[in-house]
Amino acid sequence: MPLVRISVHQHVDAAKRRILADAAYDAMRTAFGIPEGDRFIVVTAHGEGELFIGPDFMGVNRTEGYTLVHVTLRRGRTPELKQAFYAELTKLFGERAGIAPDDVMIVLSENESADWSFGRGEAQFLAPKP
Repeated sequence: MPLVRISVHQHVDAAKRRILADAAYDAMRTAFGIPEGDRFIVVTAHGEGELFIGPDFMGVNRTEGYTLVHVTLRRGRTPELKQAFYAELTKLFGERAGIAPDDVMIVLSENESADWSFGRGEAQFLAPKP
């Protein structure tokens, strides 16, 4: 059910974008236990002048390889599960795509069951209509 948006610089090729999408899916399966097939991931490549990132905010040293991951998901994960996800995703990005831990920023935005429609104009997570 999470919707993942990954923002990268335009120099990241299509093959590497796919690697990042696969890593995000695998990290969510591992850390959050999302069901198989629950894969909604958008990878967007940005050109020069489209990403404005503080290079050393919070003592993190970011480079041109900077990657922003924004995950929208239903409320309910514990801080421990969130931390496990941050660690797993950062690890997989490093192992599979060579992205340094300082170049991975992850933001989680939580919402409610009524905030999702997977099609047909229905909120599938809500109780079925009688």
